[in-house]
Amino acid sequence: DLKKVPGNIPPDIVKLDLSNNKIRQLRAKEFEDVSELKILNLNSNGITYIDPAAFSGLNNLEELDLSNNSLQNFEYGVLEDLYFLKILWLRENPWRCDYNIHYLFYWLKHHYNVHYNGLECKTPEEYKGWSVGKYVRSYYEECPKDKLPIYPETFDLDKEDEEWERHKEQSVQTVKKHGVIVTVIG
Repeated sequence: DLKKVPGNIPPDIVKLDLSNNKIRQLRAKEFEDVSELKILNLNSNGITYIDPAAFSGLNNLEELDLSNNSLQNFEYGVLEDLYFLKILWLRENPWRCDYNIHYLFYWLKHHYNVHYNGLECKTPEEYKGWSVGKYVRSYYEECPKDKLPIYPETFDLDKEDEEWERHKEQSVQTVKKHGVIVTVIG
């Protein structure tokens, strides 16, 4: 029935099982004194929030079990100190597929040696059952492609001011064809 990570953990411990407790949040530097830790089990705690610095100092961690909690996403930085992580258990969490899930997805994508499971959207309803990867890819596919705003920031930053002025002065024509709007700059 622990409600927080105990502070008296031996510093040379290699495996720590804190599963099936009532730890709802992981505060910053919770595990900084157990730098030799290789396996950390936080399964079934009802964790809703992990501070970005919670795993700070766990440079040797190889396996992390966060399954069966109440996690919806990770804030940027949560996984940054886990250089040697090999296995990340994520199943049975109510992952919310919105922009906040992107950090976790891209961290896993760039750390291809980390094996993980259970990254499936639970909310919102329209994405329920989707893999988070499918959601992230669809996020970029839904950008409107039928309009091209004419603002300086839409052009390459290395273009000269004169070139921008020339683009701005050119007329913009909109043609309607078969229910599709095509915008032509030129």
